[in-house]
Amino acid sequence: MSLIGKFASVGSATMASRVLGFVREAMIAAFLGAGPVADAFYAAFRFPNLFRRLFAEGAFNAAFVPLFAKEIEGGGQQAAKRFAEQVLSVLVLTLFALSALAMIFMPFLVGTVIAPKFAGDPAKFDLTVQLARIMFPYLAAMSLVAMLAGILNSLRRYFLAALAPVLLNIVLVSGLIMSGYLDLAAPQIGVVLGWSVTISGVLQLGLLVWALMREGFTLGLVRPRLTPAVRRLLWLALPAAVTGGITQINLLVGQIIASGQAGAIAVINYADRLNQLPLGVIGIAIGVVLLPELSRALRAGDAKEAQHLQNRSLEFGLAITVPAAVGLALLPEPIIALVFERGAFTRETTLLTSTVLAAFALGLPAFVLTKIFTPAFYAREDMRTPLWASVVSVVLNIAGSLILFPRLGVTGIAIATSFAGWVSVLFLGQRLVSGGLFRPSGQTVKRIGLILVAAALMGSLLWWVEASFPQFLLEGTLLVRLVSVFITVIAAVTVYFGFAFLTGGLDRAEFARLFKRRKSV
Repeated sequence: MSLIGKFASVGSATMASRVLGFVREAMIAAFLGAGPVADAFYAAFRFPNLFRRLFAEGAFNAAFVPLFAKEIEGGGQQAAKRFAEQVLSVLVLTLFALSALAMIFMPFLVGTVIAPKFAGDPAKFDLTVQLARIMFPYLAAMSLVAMLAGILNSLRRYFLAALAPVLLNIVLVSGLIMSGYLDLAAPQIGVVLGWSVTISGVLQLGLLVWALMREGFTLGLVRPRLTPAVRRLLWLALPAAVTGGITQINLLVGQIIASGQAGAIAVINYADRLNQLPLGVIGIAIGVVLLPELSRALRAGDAKEAQHLQNRSLEFGLAITVPAAVGLALLPEPIIALVFERGAFTRETTLLTSTVLAAFALGLPAFVLTKIFTPAFYAREDMRTPLWASVVSVVLNIAGSLILFPRLGVTGIAIATSFAGWVSVLFLGQRLVSGGLFRPSGQTVKRIGLILVAAALMGSLLWWVEASFPQFLLEGTLLVRLVSVFITVIAAVTVYFGFAFLTGGLDRAEFARLFKRRKSV
């Protein structure tokens, strides 16, 4: 399968998860609203989910995949299997001890870390403790899932690892449907959701165990020992964990600053949910595929293949992200109005959210470029350069937010976030070029130039349509607005891809093979 085919395989699985995530959130809102049970569920879920983001999605994979790829290239699958079994045994022991301690001391954790302000409501506090205990095993399951996904990705089996998160949303939606059928009370629905989270973790783990068995790669438990390879893994994982922690601190500080404006946190979340759709699908797809592919190429000493992978990733990432950014920046009001404007979400809220979405969209390509540049360092076991980039980003983001928020309100926070993202990615790019780790080929530079021209033409069309037909895009009935936005998007996509394909900005043959393959599946 080609590199773009691999990106599309992961991206389609991630898109399915994102769409089901929208359904899940809508159903939870319908059943629980913003009441105490919803507060308890989200507070309890935030704790294991935070650790999952720091550990499973970040530090572990960033450190494990290059070392595992090194074992495959140097000693074959048997050497890689021995290394994986050593890591698995230490991981299982650590997770067992962590889970036991967390579940024993959960009332203390809820009262001091998770939701200290719940102490004034004993019923909500007790429910949060109960749900956190029910859901904490999800952290252990997802940590093991991260390891197995890293192995599958290193074996160039991407789809099932990317599809696994869909199970979380499927199980949660099924639990909500069952709750509605049984007419359960709100606290009982909260408990159903808690068990659904844990069950989904077990199912995801089972899916990836089966996927590895299908590949003939079975793992057993050995005596846990801090071997040199395991110590190397921990040493590499530490900077990546700090990097992930800085990102979470960055988000937390942004919310603290935004709390100075009524409704600002909600507005940021609404805008970011739309911004995260292309960012999550494209960024995750590239990050998942590029790191193991690049690690294997470097371990094999194939510098030409490494350059090819980075060039194609750069082309693909910008080819999809740049037009998405242009669309979200120039057409935010009709999109926000179509998706959110109903009930308590007024036109005033639409206008404010639109300005935030447009500001976030300006930084969208930078955040995807970060996903492309970072694996080049991780694959070479350089965890510190991305860490310094994150430090630069968080300092600029906090400083920019503090300066701009009093002047521009919540939009200032989004502008600061985008600006910090661009400075961070320029820092990473400069280090790649100056270190001789990557230099875009002439063909890639040409294609990027044509992609930018195609996006500019598309942007001109969107600007003209929004200026000329606001009565259809914003003022009509829901059906009229839906049809108008759909036609506008189709016209914009046609202009963009038409120009890009005709001029060679995009590889027609590559995309043709991709869609031919999809039809034949």
